[in-house]
Amino acid sequence: MPGRIVVVGLGPGPPGLLTAETAAAIDRIPMRFVRTSRHPSAPAVPDGRSFDWAYEQATRLDDVYVSIATALIEAAAEYGEVLYAVPGSPVVGERTVELLQGDARVEVEILAAMSFLDLAWARLGVDPMALGVRLIDGHRFATEAAGQRGPLLVAQCDSKAVLSDIKLAVENGPSVTVLQRLGLPDEAVVTVAWDELDRVVHPDHLTSLWIPVLASPVAAELVLFDELVHTLRERCPWDREQTHQSLTRHLLEETYEVLEAIDGLGVEFEGAEHLEEELGDLLFQVVFHATLASEEGLFDLADVARGIRLKLIHRHPHVFGDVEARTAGQVMHNWEQIKQVEKGRESVMDGIPGHLPSLLYAHKTQRKAASVGFDWSGVDGAWPKIAEETAELEAAVTAAGSAAIEEELGDLLFAVVNVARHLDVDPEAALRSATAKFRDRFMAVERLATVRGVELRSLGLDGLDALWDEVKASS
Repeated sequence: MPGRIVVVGLGPGPPGLLTAETAAAIDRIPMRFVRTSRHPSAPAVPDGRSFDWAYEQATRLDDVYVSIATALIEAAAEYGEVLYAVPGSPVVGERTVELLQGDARVEVEILAAMSFLDLAWARLGVDPMALGVRLIDGHRFATEAAGQRGPLLVAQCDSKAVLSDIKLAVENGPSVTVLQRLGLPDEAVVTVAWDELDRVVHPDHLTSLWIPVLASPVAAELVLFDELVHTLRERCPWDREQTHQSLTRHLLEETYEVLEAIDGLGVEFEGAEHLEEELGDLLFQVVFHATLASEEGLFDLADVARGIRLKLIHRHPHVFGDVEARTAGQVMHNWEQIKQVEKGRESVMDGIPGHLPSLLYAHKTQRKAASVGFDWSGVDGAWPKIAEETAELEAAVTAAGSAAIEEELGDLLFAVVNVARHLDVDPEAALRSATAKFRDRFMAVERLATVRGVELRSLGLDGLDALWDEVKASS
């Protein structure tokens, strides 16, 4: 004969909210258990054995619930009948009760009880049926609230991490009402801004959120991705070993693969799927670094998103303020001025990463100088510098001075970058494109030589030039 478990609810707060039926069951059944001693009414169950140990031992909530259900079934088999007391109502947000009901080894009786919902509706002054309120588990907010517009009551918001995930899941979230410890002397019902949710609220196991309306759908995919990266850090040996420093190579590689995918975009955006994939790989690197920082208690993905959003607003006063900027040049001038003040920099050159690729480094340096007016008025002023630097390089070669050669060659490349900038051409992209074109033509020369049964080295420069001209003419 299966054991029997009588499940009772301790209500949302003080012992005075317990039902007479629950009090009678507590008196009648000597073998008593409580899910947690962290509840105001837990003392109403004399000699109640708590499952706080399950929370301390497990790393996942799902494991906690399974451990509790297993222990209760074993106790019911040993004692015949046991009492199991849970916070609130046994039928609202109680995963352990669901597990017990689904197990044929035990008979389960559930006694009705008041839940935190009853007090929440009273404090909010709303009729949940009239409004069509949906109840959401804070631990599964991203998936359960996906696409919802509200109103939502979000329960079990018991940690800063849960609040942070909820905040991150919603774009342009509204003000939210925080309900804490309803029915207790230190009850609190306050309204806070969405961006401050995980900053000003100090959550506990009696914390819920009231969201009357969402202005936009929940960004579930981004939150699910963030959760996935955290899972990889917990369970994958390779991911566990990574640091900010070890990931730098991967970040650089993924960035260049995105650039290659952009170069590969064809007519009507052919190749967009490849770009989508590579952007995902790059996003993984960003989220991975944010995850590492979160583990170190520095910042998380929500902080990164908030920071860049606020920075962009501040640096676009012509969009979000009363500053006028009618050209891209005026925008860049304002941007550099604002940035210099923000960073407390003495020079516009401060802050240029020294590890940038050399062409990009030159381009960025020239742009910085141009932002304060140190620049040719147009490409006509930049052209002569190429001829001038070419002559100086030739003179250095004639003089056979190796140090001078390197310096003059650098000046020539710098002048070429200046011309590219005035022509609004990215020198890095232009050189990469030219190199790719050379590579493809040379490979075509190799194929042509193979078809004709000759080795490249045997052709000499004149023979190679002839094949090159053939390939060039056919391309």
